[in-house]
Amino acid sequence: MTALAQISPSRTVEPETAPLGELLTLARSRTGDDRQRLLLAITSLCDTNPPADEISEVLGEVLLMLAHQVERDVRRILAERLARADWAPRALVNMLALDEIEIARPILSSSPTLQDDDLIAILVQATIEHQIEVARRPSLSGRVSDAIIEKAEPATMTALASNRTAEISPDGVRRLVEHSRRIAALRAPLTRHPRLTDALAEQLYQWVGTALRQAIGARFQINEDDLNVSVQQAVDKAFRNSPASVPITENTEFEESERRLIAKLHAADQLRPSYLVRAVREKRLNLFVHGLAALGNFSVAEIRGALRAGSPEAIYYACAAVGIDRSVFVAMINEIRLINDGAPGTYGAQVWLRGSISASSAARAFRALAHDNSPAGV
Repeated sequence: MTALAQISPSRTVEPETAPLGELLTLARSRTGDDRQRLLLAITSLCDTNPPADEISEVLGEVLLMLAHQVERDVRRILAERLARADWAPRALVNMLALDEIEIARPILSSSPTLQDDDLIAILVQATIEHQIEVARRPSLSGRVSDAIIEKAEPATMTALASNRTAEISPDGVRRLVEHSRRIAALRAPLTRHPRLTDALAEQLYQWVGTALRQAIGARFQINEDDLNVSVQQAVDKAFRNSPASVPITENTEFEESERRLIAKLHAADQLRPSYLVRAVREKRLNLFVHGLAALGNFSVAEIRGALRAGSPEAIYYACAAVGIDRSVFVAMINEIRLINDGAPGTYGAQVWLRGSISASSAARAFRALAHDNSPAGV
């Protein structure tokens, strides 16, 4: 790695040869440029002489503090430098891994510091782009692969199926093949997957196209005459019985992680209506449920009940109560239906067309509907 850390045309720091006095001068400075130079200088010195265990914790706190103070271009350079550093402080690496994707990408793809727990947390907390990078990570563990399959995000599972070095259990491959009934993008990488068995190849064969059937036939002994008799019936049955989306789940490891994330954002006053809209767009329905409940001071059960109702009226009032603009509601409810088995239903009046409603009135209307829809009015 080069020793040069060019920050501005006026000054260059050479960390390996920089005298201690210059580093101390940078440390005493409060200017943004000097903070950046100090961060990259210390990083380069650690690359040359990795810190001993007894100072690594203190060093990690210093680097983390500096990283919070610098601009995105410097964080990007820092992420590239730390991507393969086994001495890198875990807290700093995790901060960079959750940064915007252009900064996080080298960390997610290569950092030896990230542990399975870190990667699973990223699958819950970060964007779909971050999740895809995790799924592409070389030599991904079986535990993280299982977490990706459990989450059932199509793009992330497709990236996992294309990752030949990922550890995937036989049951994990079976579940990917099952998902390929509704996710066409999974079929091609699964056809070539080294862990595809004869039995799973026959199952996959039933719902792929001609080109992929030929690819499967080249790898496995498929009795095409026997299979072709029932292929169309099997495909029809598979699509009839397969859910079109992933509905709300309860009591899962992911939901608990998402609940904790929402609680943390809410406590820090960082939970905004726009975050809930984004959660729906990223198909993270449990995150939307817990976020809407927290922002509106509703119960999770009330929100889940509204999302299963025959009419979208209750969920509209809940959204209006927390400040989600009615202009985005129609698009949002359609996205919710795509990931929630078509619910809520379309019965009832389109109340969002009646004009604006105050947050307090919307909250009262939601609670009234939630009470009416609960068992025995409770």
